[in-house]
Amino acid sequence: MAQFVVQLRFDVAETDRRMEVRPAHREYLTELKAAGKLVAAGPFTDQTGALLVYDVADEAELRDILAKDPYTPANVYELATLAEWQPLFPFS
Repeated sequence: MAQFVVQLRFDVAETDRRMEVRPAHREYLTELKAAGKLVAAGPFTDQTGALLVYDVADEAELRDILAKDPYTPANVYELATLAEWQPLFPFS
């Protein structure tokens, strides 16, 4: 397994659309958390984006997960960062 950090940058012009899709997005994240694929997630306090940490087999699995996220077809964000991460101090 590998951990990946994903930073989303929200499209401010699509805030209303993002708010419409957000309940489905959060339900999807809840399912990923229950499946052990999502380690942590949350928006930045200024609502300009979000940070997510995934525990997946590889980048291909992560990209599949992102493609299925309701935010993706709604086109309400851009992918600012997608990087494999090596935590020195893991989440407890």
